[in-house]
Amino acid sequence: MGDLTWSDFEKVDMRIGTIIEVNDFPKARKPAYQLTIDFGSEIGVRKSSAQITKRYAKEELIGKQIMAVVNFPKKQIANFFSECLVMGAVDGDDVILMEPSAKIPNGLKIS
Repeated sequence: MGDLTWSDFEKVDMRIGTIIEVNDFPKARKPAYQLTIDFGSEIGVRKSSAQITKRYAKEELIGKQIMAVVNFPKKQIANFFSECLVMGAVDGDDVILMEPSAKIPNGLKIS
């Protein structure tokens, strides 16, 4: 991978959001959930597919704040459109969600 410029980094819109709904995603190729995430009044509610079933139960995800990239184009995964990219540290098929260490307002920009 090549180095990014500062202007490249500034194009990535990363925000804090709260997971408000989690559903199974049986049509995904790899085990995944369909997440509904509230990014506050400026961004609104977005959906995402996340391969986080190994580490997280659906119930523990509700109300969890996470970091996501919100300015990628929509991506169709099976019959579902992912509207943002949830960020996580990846170790093989295990994904650990990136989350703030304190409760903060939804939609807050990460820089």
